[in-house]
Amino acid sequence: MPLEWDEHADVIVVGFGGAGACAALEAARAGASVLAVDRFRGGGATAMSGGIVYAGGGTSVQKAAGVADTVDDMVGYLRQEVGDAVSEETLRRFCADSADMIEWLADAGVPFDSSLCPYKTSYPSNDYYLYYSGSENAWPYRSVAPPAPRGHRTHGRGTSGSVFFSALASAARAAGVRVMSQTTVTSLVVEDGRVVGVECRTLRSRWHTVLHRYATKPGLYLPGFARKLHRRIEAVEARRGRVVRIRARRGVVLSAGGFVNNREMLRSHAPEFRGGLPLGTQGDDGSGIRLGESVGGVTDRMSTVSAWRFLTPPSALQRGVLVDASGERFIDESSYGAAIGSKLVKERGGKAWLLVDETILRDARRQIRRETLWFQRVSAHYLLRGALVRGPSVEKVARRSGVDPAGLAATVAAYGRGEDAFGKAAELVAPLREPFALIDVSYGPRLGYPCPMLTLGGLVVDEETGQVTGVPGLYAAGRTAVGICSNSYVSGLSLADCVFSGRRAGRHAAQRI
Repeated sequence: MPLEWDEHADVIVVGFGGAGACAALEAARAGASVLAVDRFRGGGATAMSGGIVYAGGGTSVQKAAGVADTVDDMVGYLRQEVGDAVSEETLRRFCADSADMIEWLADAGVPFDSSLCPYKTSYPSNDYYLYYSGSENAWPYRSVAPPAPRGHRTHGRGTSGSVFFSALASAARAAGVRVMSQTTVTSLVVEDGRVVGVECRTLRSRWHTVLHRYATKPGLYLPGFARKLHRRIEAVEARRGRVVRIRARRGVVLSAGGFVNNREMLRSHAPEFRGGLPLGTQGDDGSGIRLGESVGGVTDRMSTVSAWRFLTPPSALQRGVLVDASGERFIDESSYGAAIGSKLVKERGGKAWLLVDETILRDARRQIRRETLWFQRVSAHYLLRGALVRGPSVEKVARRSGVDPAGLAATVAAYGRGEDAFGKAAELVAPLREPFALIDVSYGPRLGYPCPMLTLGGLVVDEETGQVTGVPGLYAAGRTAVGICSNSYVSGLSLADCVFSGRRAGRHAAQRI
């Protein structure tokens, strides 16, 4: 007996965040009728993000800023970050299409600005919108390819992800995309081995919206509080939701985010990252990945989690020496925060301290006001006041902090002689002078200095089309899929991959069978 359908569309997009909006817009522009469904009101982690897009190879923004960059240089740097997460051909295509991607986004209404940030930071202040958003200037990356700033921040005050998403959502709706909010896809419908639709639970509830708003912020900074609200959200959905079936005449795109807010999946795939601050909404619960698995999709890179330990801003802290409990240095301190976080968690047991002297401390404190936004200012004050231990000598500051004195003394002596095994830029290397301070930058749940994290693994897809491997009619994009940033993360690479993979999936899903 044939199924009865409540709705029909050529393409159904599951999850209306950054990747979903790009998929929906591209499919609509290809002539398909598109229905996007979202458990909440849309936006997902994209709307909460900094709105950074990693792009290069000579974008219009780079050219306006007087920045020289080439596709080959972008490939050379990203090859070190991407590894074998995608093929060389896909990486080169991503880089070659990068400049056009910025134009596509600008055409959709996303605003950019060519103000170039003059200092190293995790996120620029409201004065700057183009910056070095990865480890381009750190060793060994700068030896492989000439560094260039490729972090394109969406123009808007504060964290501008909401501006980025709003522009894309408006463009998608203007192109004819219908958005069905407060709708959760519970299963995929398969006929003759092909995904042909979805079964959902939908509702209309103002209380559901209010709960989600508070679970997102301030819930982002209070995970326990967010989980309590989420349990109430689930209760509202169970009590008020009604079942609907929607047929997809051409294809279904899964773009429902990652699984950073699924504690069971994290414990199973990446147990060493417990204690980080989940960077995502409560919708980042792995539901899109599990839907794909339910019809035969396979996953990869599920243990890859990006955990961030930024030392900057203020930029003066790059001149310090980052050591583990043995007093041994383990990375170039100008490296991107995710590179530091990865080594910290996976290789150093989560324990690390930054050794600085009074000159660095003085310079860092002077920089706080001009180099930080409010959330960075909180962390900077915490590090420079609440997380440091002072001492007149290496031995005393080490003992007070729980660091091996002999190991730290050997590291300081070698650093003072200019012996830098990690190749930090020469202008950042100078002997440290007594008295000293050790700043505790260890991994862990600290409100004043949280360690944000996001998951990078997902469903394996065909790199030409975005189709979930072995599942006709089903596509995946963004953090629901393995992609450009599934090996390691730098700021803007996930959002750029959402655009790249979302457009790819939407374009191919829209093709007639």
